[in-house]
Amino acid sequence: MHRFARKVFGVASTTAALVGLTAALVPVTAEATPGVGVSAVTIFDKTVGNTEYVLKEITLAPGGSTGWHYHPGQVRGFVKQGTLTHNDSDCSIDGVYRRGQAISEASGPGYVHLGRNLGTTPVVLEVLYQNSVGTPLAVDMPNPGCSFQ
Repeated sequence: MHRFARKVFGVASTTAALVGLTAALVPVTAEATPGVGVSAVTIFDKTVGNTEYVLKEITLAPGGSTGWHYHPGQVRGFVKQGTLTHNDSDCSIDGVYRRGQAISEASGPGYVHLGRNLGTTPVVLEVLYQNSVGTPLAVDMPNPGCSFQ
């Protein structure tokens, strides 16, 4: 494995599960809330056995949102820049994450969430996804009834 990839895996494995901000990276369902101001660059994508490891740098513009979604697989990451506000499906803020902080969240359809950039500078995240081959990184979901998207 490339030395950079080993280093990133090492850093990412020490972090908690990530607020995923890749709702904009998978097809939007009819009732899903699309992400706004989200962009991502894939740093690497490696398959080992039946597991795919994808490292992305995700940027969320000021005022942007990931759209409501969940992650089928394990996600770990940290905030490289900015402040990320994270909301649970009951509309409550379940985390505010600043530069240098790890982000923790559960995976699966029981953990629908949203990431927002309420600040004036971009939020930049380093995100490592660990999924079964053929599984999407994120699944878009409809707004659960919150007054924001």
